[in-house]
Amino acid sequence: MYAIIKTGGKQYKVATNDVIKVEKIAAQAGDTVKLEEVLMVAGDGAPKVGAPLLKGAFVNAEVLEQAKGDKVIVFKKKRRHNYRRKNGHRQNLTVLRIKDITA
Repeated sequence: MYAIIKTGGKQYKVATNDVIKVEKIAAQAGDTVKLEEVLMVAGDGAPKVGAPLLKGAFVNAEVLEQAKGDKVIVFKKKRRHNYRRKNGHRQNLTVLRIKDITA
């Protein structure tokens, strides 16, 4: 059984025991979070699709850690104007393990 969930403006296909990295969620390591924005549930029988969300469906996940993503370098340049700017960015992430999917 798998589900398609939406969190942090992105969509993820998840199944039980999957480990995913999502945008930061306000929770401590070891906490359980309930993701209620479920778009689709499939796997046993016909798939159930929401319009846009599936009513009564949710996904329970355990927070494994709060982490930071890889560094992304942002470099701006305008040729022949001696204009150069270099910045770096590391996105805050939450690592989740999917416990169960309830349709």
